[in-house]
Amino acid sequence: MKKIFINYLLPVFMVLAVTGCKKSFEDLTKNNNVPSTVPASLLFNGILNKMADLPQSSNEIYCQYYIYNYDYYGNNRYDGFASGGDNYYNSLKNVLVMEKQAAASGGAAVNPYEALGKFFRAYFFSKMSLEEGDIPMTDALKGLDNLTPTYDTQKAVMTQALAWLESANTDLAQLIKDPTVGGTGVGATLSNDIYLGNDLTKWQKTVNTFRIRLLLALSKKTVDIDVKTQFANIIANPTQYPLMTSNDDNLQYKFVAPSNYYPQNPDNFGQNGSRQNMSATYVGLLTQFNDPRVFVTAEPSRYSVDTLKKSPTDFAAFIGADPGLDLGVMYNNATLQRYSFINRKHFYSTYTGEPSIQIGYPELMFNIAEGINLGWASGNAETYYVNGIQASFQYYAIPTGTGIFTAYFYRPGATKGPADQSSYDTYPITVNWTNYYAQAAVKYAGGATGLKQILQQKYLALFRHSGLESYFTYRRTGVPTFTTGPGTGNGTRIPLRFEYPTSERTVNAVNYNKALSSQYGGSDDINATMWILK
Repeated sequence: MKKIFINYLLPVFMVLAVTGCKKSFEDLTKNNNVPSTVPASLLFNGILNKMADLPQSSNEIYCQYYIYNYDYYGNNRYDGFASGGDNYYNSLKNVLVMEKQAAASGGAAVNPYEALGKFFRAYFFSKMSLEEGDIPMTDALKGLDNLTPTYDTQKAVMTQALAWLESANTDLAQLIKDPTVGGTGVGATLSNDIYLGNDLTKWQKTVNTFRIRLLLALSKKTVDIDVKTQFANIIANPTQYPLMTSNDDNLQYKFVAPSNYYPQNPDNFGQNGSRQNMSATYVGLLTQFNDPRVFVTAEPSRYSVDTLKKSPTDFAAFIGADPGLDLGVMYNNATLQRYSFINRKHFYSTYTGEPSIQIGYPELMFNIAEGINLGWASGNAETYYVNGIQASFQYYAIPTGTGIFTAYFYRPGATKGPADQSSYDTYPITVNWTNYYAQAAVKYAGGATGLKQILQQKYLALFRHSGLESYFTYRRTGVPTFTTGPGTGNGTRIPLRFEYPTSERTVNAVNYNKALSSQYGGSDDINATMWILK
């Protein structure tokens, strides 16, 4: 009997032992010093950082604002388009987790994280589509349930993005009117906001301002999507669809010291200060308009001042290089100081620089002016056009009436570095807004000429801001004129799109090839025309 009992007991003991070891092993793999869940506010903060398009990137080269003159540090070719566009799917996964965590920690069906989750979806999906064309959307973000998502058409992506923005506006309006709608606990209260200080009113303005941008991006597709109706409805109903009203509403990334320096600062001045010079695409417009912003963002060509004896405050002393110029030729000219460099006082003298605008009031004013010029809504396009220029002036602390500001130009031979005030020569700049605006090239003319003026001034206002937005506008409108040549690396053409990320060719090949066949004749061609541009 004893033997039988032992024989039965031994297997049971072994099962318990194995089970116990397994549980113990799982417990041992857990690090109790590391949280197993991440709060919605922390995920929110990470998403905000990921959406930022910051200065000192290839985007500024693609927008032809300033350019490299020394190929060790970079070049002005559009080769990067063949490396694939942005991939925001990890950020979008975090959006899903953020919403889940908000709901799990007291957030109601409508809460701040849920509302802004819709904005992030619209922002990330539309940006990837603007870069590449059709993209996975409906079947994306399903993890192991679908590792090979099909591609949605660009029309479907844009239609859905606009619907998300409409819904986000509605949800934010409810939360602003009655915060208790959002629920209780930490999931009902927005926190950790690096942009707008957790201000839902400003976020609602951002949502609608971004929607105006997206509607303008669809200006060639008014037959396919009700762009005109949506635009007119937003403009006619400011209470329902509040928009940014000044630079104070800008969605902008602020740099802080010592943890997050501006990309150009006193520490890297010696490496970068003379490796990049201004582009003729940008500086040429400023000097054509006798525009005082050139004294803030650029410096005069030392060859023009020292050899040709031009005044440092003569607009003719500011020279940008043709982005299409052979890089060797450009380097020789830059060495001879024949070009203007980026303004060292404004961009290199501190560790915090200027805030980087992601979605801003000046752009909004020009976008509304463009929509009215196109006949999408009633209103005075010139008023918005003027507001946009003046907002850009104000961002640079340039008077919008009659006044004087100080221009700082780096002194040749200065030895104390860009942070020292003694390194600069200073010049008083008198500004008369009335005279500036009275110029034929600046004063709004209406019609096709007026549209070109709106787009040119928008380009000037977006210098170093909003990532690829100036490239997208150029691609859609041809304004301003982007130059090409050996330096841009693509003959006589500016590429029209980014290739898909390399991962799509390997892990989602079937759907990737279907998307290429339906859009671009089977080739992932950077010169192919996507639906939004046809």
